[in-house]
Amino acid sequence: MFFDDRLATVLRQRAGSDVGLRTQFRQLLDILGAEKVSARSARDPSLVATAWMRMDALGEKIPPRERAKMVREAGWRFRNPELAAHLADFEPDVASAALNRAELSPEDWAALIPRLPVRARGFLRLRKDLPIDVEVLLERLGVHDRGLPSPGDDPVNAVDDVDAGFVPPPPVRIAPPAPFAIDEDTPPPFDIPAQPEPEPETAFQSPAPPIDPDGPLDEASERRSEISVLVQRIAQFKRTREGDGELDSSEPRLPLGEDQPRKGRMVGAFGFAADAAGRIEWADSEIAPMVIGARLVTPPRLGGASSESPLERAFSRRQPVADAHITLNGAEAIAGEWVVNAQPRFTDDGNFTGYFGRFRRPANADPTAPTAAEREADRLRQLLHELRTPVTAVQGYAEVIQQQLFGTAPHEYRALAAAIAADAARILAGFEELDRLAKMEAGIEEIETGETDLAAMAARTCRQLDQVLHPRMAGIAIDGADIPCIVPLDPEQAEAIIWRLLATLGGGCATGETLKASIVAKDGFAVLKCELPAQLLAETDIFAAEARPIGTAINPGLFGAGFALRLARAEARAAGGGLQQETDQVVLSVPLLIEDADSDSQFNADCGAGSDF
Repeated sequence: MFFDDRLATVLRQRAGSDVGLRTQFRQLLDILGAEKVSARSARDPSLVATAWMRMDALGEKIPPRERAKMVREAGWRFRNPELAAHLADFEPDVASAALNRAELSPEDWAALIPRLPVRARGFLRLRKDLPIDVEVLLERLGVHDRGLPSPGDDPVNAVDDVDAGFVPPPPVRIAPPAPFAIDEDTPPPFDIPAQPEPEPETAFQSPAPPIDPDGPLDEASERRSEISVLVQRIAQFKRTREGDGELDSSEPRLPLGEDQPRKGRMVGAFGFAADAAGRIEWADSEIAPMVIGARLVTPPRLGGASSESPLERAFSRRQPVADAHITLNGAEAIAGEWVVNAQPRFTDDGNFTGYFGRFRRPANADPTAPTAAEREADRLRQLLHELRTPVTAVQGYAEVIQQQLFGTAPHEYRALAAAIAADAARILAGFEELDRLAKMEAGIEEIETGETDLAAMAARTCRQLDQVLHPRMAGIAIDGADIPCIVPLDPEQAEAIIWRLLATLGGGCATGETLKASIVAKDGFAVLKCELPAQLLAETDIFAAEARPIGTAINPGLFGAGFALRLARAEARAAGGGLQQETDQVVLSVPLLIEDADSDSQFNADCGAGSDF
């Protein structure tokens, strides 16, 4: 690739819909995060500046939680410190996701951290994979773990000052006596080291009444010292956190030496031992309560040898088990697919006593890892991008010659250039269809919603095709188009689906062949049925047909009838419907737009109740 115009291509696109906004934000993350832009910015600094401004504009339209989710996605590379510095100025969710997702070198971290906002530096303390030099830099800058939450943000101890008449106590200055005077009735749970005298401007604002560390809040205890109040606050914070269950990773916590609960953690591997009946009788101590007693194989049954799994076959023959797949049910930590490797056990007398071995997760068991379809779609997207770049360049040079931008050119050359530009445009349209089909089948791209009368759209498309097919005494006769069928699709999306379907069928009509079609609203779906032309009836699978339209006036797609129908089927499935063949006809179904009848009836009732007429 001689010219890297990816950033310019993305910035030229106009994102008008919600899907377009999110797609463009992902594209900017992918391009700006892949490498440093300093070398590129020397050639075209305005282009990079425009990219930062476009990202800020998209950030105003996309919620912070969704932007943070896009940043955490694993399908792009984050190696640009400039992008990390830019995202650190966004909302806390986005800044935390960016600083935990960035993969920078020690030199980039050392140059980036002093530039980060103070509120964003604390997110780096959540990472455990930073280089030692970076940890030292954070220590030198005073970036430590976060402490207690703000008293105003505490959801447990928050009170309504107006309703309860609560008046906060005046500030209390901590001045440790010599020796410390700690109440004997409530001794602290740990030794408190001596603290230096605080500066005059340092004051401790007590956010709540004194708390008994072993009991409920006690507002009447006034004889306790300031150190005892601090101890009680720590004890209450620990009790509150343990009572709430699982902690949020963004919740401030005290460095008290305890382990944070890990609910929902997936177990990656564990050792086990099974008895002669196939029941697990021993496992690693952490996993033992969840798996002991589970059966590796089902009890043998008469005539079941033909349906044995590889694990059951090896168990019945007392052979070693190698990479056998098994599914465990139970706790969240152990539920799912596993791979088993085990060896049989025998006594000195040769009696079989069971198996011992190890369970491990499959290589692709990570729920956050992209699926095979997503990886294939990503590879196709990259391939199409590499192909689209030279085609775009050829189209641009052809238009330069055809429009004589660099000087006069013979009319013959201009005609050839116009033909080349038209061919390049058709190739780019085909690339767009390939990209859309890959994203639709992988579930990456969603279809845009709206409100469209599918019956009127189908009737209008049939009239357009009739102008081309009528000279050949062919066409599509549709019934039921006078009854509206409102579907929740964007008008452009609905027109694309209808055109791909009817243009493919109409383009295959021979001379004198008329197809019958009908559209009805049935069981909550708009159902469009149309007969197949004789050209497609001879195909075993119409979605794999390579038939071309008869004539050049109708062109449903660059890759033939099968590809066009397959793309229409993927779009219909994304809309909640489907496209399938039934004997000699094809059936398209799209869900109808369901209006809220309850709200309408309630509105009419309210209007009737409040009317004075």
